[in-house]
Amino acid sequence: MTTVTPPARAAGATATRPDPAPAAGPAPVTMAAALNRALADALAADERVVVFGEDVGLLGGVFRVTDGLAGRFGEQRVFDTPLAESGIVGTAIGMAMNGLVPVVEMQFDAFAYPAFEQVTSHLAKLRNRTRGKLALPVVIRVPFGGGIGGVEHHSDSSEAYYTHTPGLRVVTPGTPADAYRLLRQAIACPDPVLFFEPKRRYWSKEAAALTPEGPPIDRALIRRPGRDVTLIAYGGMVATAMEAAEAAAGEGCDVEVVDLRSLAPFDDETLVSSVRRTGRAVVVHEAAGFAGYGAEVAARLTEQCFHYLEAPILRVTGLDIPYPPPHLERFHLPNPDRILDAIARLQWADGGNA
Repeated sequence: MTTVTPPARAAGATATRPDPAPAAGPAPVTMAAALNRALADALAADERVVVFGEDVGLLGGVFRVTDGLAGRFGEQRVFDTPLAESGIVGTAIGMAMNGLVPVVEMQFDAFAYPAFEQVTSHLAKLRNRTRGKLALPVVIRVPFGGGIGGVEHHSDSSEAYYTHTPGLRVVTPGTPADAYRLLRQAIACPDPVLFFEPKRRYWSKEAAALTPEGPPIDRALIRRPGRDVTLIAYGGMVATAMEAAEAAAGEGCDVEVVDLRSLAPFDDETLVSSVRRTGRAVVVHEAAGFAGYGAEVAARLTEQCFHYLEAPILRVTGLDIPYPPPHLERFHLPNPDRILDAIARLQWADGGNA
């Protein structure tokens, strides 16, 4: 075996310390892991919080968002339920009336429809019905949208049904860090919250510190500043909008991307300020276009920005059809090319994009 002898240090020489290693930044985290961390931290911080739904206990959820929580916090606080969405939400309402903070999962977006009557007739109205005496701090987690090759009943974008119902907050994250922040804020909120999770982004990663601090639950965020056009998106479409904005930059168009985050209530201040600066806007969402959420966004901004607009506000949406089979969903869902086509139609004076 060869031995290596370090060289003798010259007389009077001082030892040289190696440069300290650079501080490690935040580790990349997926959206699913960020949501799991948010649930764990909320359960640890407040003994009133309970998590339940179909397969959220032993299995850890279809998308493993609740993985390990039952083992850590026990079956009294994280538990499975029968396949009865109406019963799940009805039970959550009763729990909230008696001082608990339920966080329930609808296994897929369209699976929530059997609970629609409980949500719209009771969850949304009880605080008003009791003149504020009863708060219902219930969070309903809804994995929504397409992009995973799921069949019908597994890929709906049903947000407009709930945003149309006064008494409900509706939020959806576009990034892992915001998923953590929004879920912690939703659980701390005294109002009922529909929390839409873009399932196509469950495995997207972001290197970011997970903290509940930051923009309030009801504020939009400018993800990319720009001067030529405002591109408005939410949930799974935020990353798609960012991709389109980068492509547009290569063609000389400076696109501002706004992540709505809060669908109800709507952040008029941030959106109006952006559109008044750029003079043009495109709204993007996966749901069908007719009477979709983008129609309300376009109407509100037209009312408040009419004299600032250089062109009509356009929408890029899913098609007005039932959700297609997996091998056809790429034609149904908005993509960067369709967004760029919409931007090109915004009546540019020189016939170009800027």
